[in-house]
Amino acid sequence: MIIFHLSTECYPVAKVGGLADVVGALPKYQNKIKGIDAKVVMPWYNKSFIYDHEFDIVFDGFIHQGPTMLQVQVMKEKTDVLGFELYLVKIPGLLDRENPYGYQDESFQFLAFQHGVLHWLSAMQIRPDVLHCHDYHTGLVPFMIEHCPEFSFLKGVKTVGTIHNGEYQGVMGWNMISYMPAFDTWKWGLLDWEGLINPLACMIKCSHAFTAVSQGYLEELFISFRGLEGLVRNEYQKAYGIINGIDTEVWNPETDPMLDYNFSQENAIEQKKKNKEKLCGEYQLNPELPLFAFIGRFATEKGADLMPDVVWRGIQQTQGMFNIMVLGSGNAYIENRLRELDHIYTNFAVDLGYKEYLSHKIYASADFLLMPSRVEPCGLNQMYSMRYGTVPIVRYTGGLKDTVQDISTGGAGLNFTYPGVDDVIHAIQRAINIYRQKELMENLILSNMKFDFSWEKSAEKYIDLYKK
Repeated sequence: MIIFHLSTECYPVAKVGGLADVVGALPKYQNKIKGIDAKVVMPWYNKSFIYDHEFDIVFDGFIHQGPTMLQVQVMKEKTDVLGFELYLVKIPGLLDRENPYGYQDESFQFLAFQHGVLHWLSAMQIRPDVLHCHDYHTGLVPFMIEHCPEFSFLKGVKTVGTIHNGEYQGVMGWNMISYMPAFDTWKWGLLDWEGLINPLACMIKCSHAFTAVSQGYLEELFISFRGLEGLVRNEYQKAYGIINGIDTEVWNPETDPMLDYNFSQENAIEQKKKNKEKLCGEYQLNPELPLFAFIGRFATEKGADLMPDVVWRGIQQTQGMFNIMVLGSGNAYIENRLRELDHIYTNFAVDLGYKEYLSHKIYASADFLLMPSRVEPCGLNQMYSMRYGTVPIVRYTGGLKDTVQDISTGGAGLNFTYPGVDDVIHAIQRAINIYRQKELMENLILSNMKFDFSWEKSAEKYIDLYKK
């Protein structure tokens, strides 16, 4: 079975969030299953990975986006170093940029990517068994292969769409229709949702099956989905919830090259303490206090806007009985408030930006991880933290409630219900009390490390879905 994963992100080529981690791991684990040949197709970016590896040009052609003719080059990484065939689509001026997102012509950019991929496959007579489309950036593909004559060679290819984050839907005006490949205009309703072109809605309508990245998140989509609740309910018969996994080869505290001190379950208590002392020394924190961490984008859906007040009020209310460290970026107001607090409190540290190596060090050093998410389709950070013996403190939502149970019910984490500052601080106070109980804390560290969040089970579930 030949599967092509279409995505705008893939770790370690280009990463903004969890989408990259999923696409960088899922096909690798699928390829370990007999008879499966999974590949990844993504845009070309001006990133170091590109220049550190060799590529062959396997296709060079042209497409028309309205009146504009665009060159499309497809490049294949020579060695399959990631555990799967990697193809990059380069379109000068559109798909040759520094970052995946943030450009004013994003709609045009993603249209060109989808058009270019299908043009390449059609021109080269490459017909996969499944096209797996990740998020709205590739959401028009299921429509295009069925209703655009240019891609008649691909008509009938099975499509699966995965919703990684339904908050982003790629909505655009009907003026963009002139940049679409010619299609059967009687089918315009498949593109439309409330008077606009909605690629995510189109993916749900046109794919043979669609998935959410956890069962908990799928259930939430039936109730709250930024206007698409009714559509999901209408299409429920082809909806599946499949929890994400983590790449346990990359996220392995025994072998992780980014850690100062590697560890296993046998020596986790001592080695985590060494990592914590090293990190606290670098950021002038007291290693004797419990260390809480927040890692992620400064987005309201992640609850990042709560963090300045959590730091300020939390330290005041506990009389400075804990350390807290924040790693992330993405909102200037939040960044500025955290900078101010960094100058005021000696038991708070902030590091702004995306730093993969530092996130690994924090997971290996922190005692607790804070995830006050308003929306969390699956969440990977809590899985990384548990793999590294760090106790997750999560809001009970989406994939977080699928993966983290409260210690009061026999779980290995802490839950709270409302995404508010008071609830987060209350959870921190509970955690401080746990930290003071040495035996309980050590048992939590070791029990967290025993959880199996590897991709093997989830990869098999996707293969079962493809076979259906």
